[in-house]
Amino acid sequence: MRASRLISLVLLLQSRETMTAAELARELEVSERTVYRDVLALSAAGVPVYADRGRAGGYRLLGGYRTRLTGLTRDEAEALFLAGLPGPAGDLGLADAVASAELKVLAALPPSLRDAPARTGQRFHLDVPGWFRESTPPRWLTGLARAVWRDGVVVLRYRRGEREVTRRVEPYGLVLKSGTWYLVGRVGDAMRTYRVDRVVDVVPDPATFVRDDGFDLGGYWREQAEAFLRGMLAERVTVRVSPVGLRRLRFLADTPFAYEEALAAAGAPDGQGWVVTRLPVESVEVAYIQLLGFGPEAEVLDPPELRARLVDAAARSAALYGVAPASPDQR
Repeated sequence: MRASRLISLVLLLQSRETMTAAELARELEVSERTVYRDVLALSAAGVPVYADRGRAGGYRLLGGYRTRLTGLTRDEAEALFLAGLPGPAGDLGLADAVASAELKVLAALPPSLRDAPARTGQRFHLDVPGWFRESTPPRWLTGLARAVWRDGVVVLRYRRGEREVTRRVEPYGLVLKSGTWYLVGRVGDAMRTYRVDRVVDVVPDPATFVRDDGFDLGGYWREQAEAFLRGMLAERVTVRVSPVGLRRLRFLADTPFAYEEALAAAGAPDGQGWVVTRLPVESVEVAYIQLLGFGPEAEVLDPPELRARLVDAAARSAALYGVAPASPDQR
């Protein structure tokens, strides 16, 4: 554990040049006293780490010092090469950079770990696009990735329905979701999200923008995705489901939160174990298709038009199989 921490300390100083004991303690999740002891241990081992005194001081490495990657464990070395799996890096135009980085990391590894890329490639393959989807990356993806890297403003022409719109965008990041790339960027004072495969044209602007360092791309995406799904599932249907139907709900509900909401709304079971609950759905049309999959394990109570459609579907199915529908007193 300590050896791993010492390596992390050296790598932090390599990447950030000067860091205070407090900063190192926060990064390594240890006390400042532990940082002092670790620095002494590194100095005793011949690592040229020294302290600058004064208000702007801190710990730093002697100029030009670089450590080899001899402290990596096998798990760490193999995890590094997961980054080089085919897919997103190539879509972003980074395939050559990833290959070059792999060669450099491989050269720095001790002989006992140089089979890491082969072991990783034999055991993991990343196939990002969903089934029945075009796997070719969108035309403008590489250009947008370059703009994201350099904080460069772009003028975006975008297809929205039957019309095209033009926006001047500060591109903050790219997100890959279920095989589809999205651009997250600032337009005016607001963040906007664009599907890259709907971009018609990208014109780089000579200007660059000052990135908000407090912006969290992952956090933004999670909030937007959940808001989108909650907004999409705006309607509710009241259903009575059997114990089997309640278990099926996990697989037929649109999202995990729709399933959780339906469970929370479920009343007490009746004598046969059936419960009444409210299910979030996108629309009556979508709910009709979903609830057909429940078969006789669910009964729609509301809205009336959805109940009528399922009654009609059940009658037509019975007729198709030559079975007369049961009378109300036989059910």
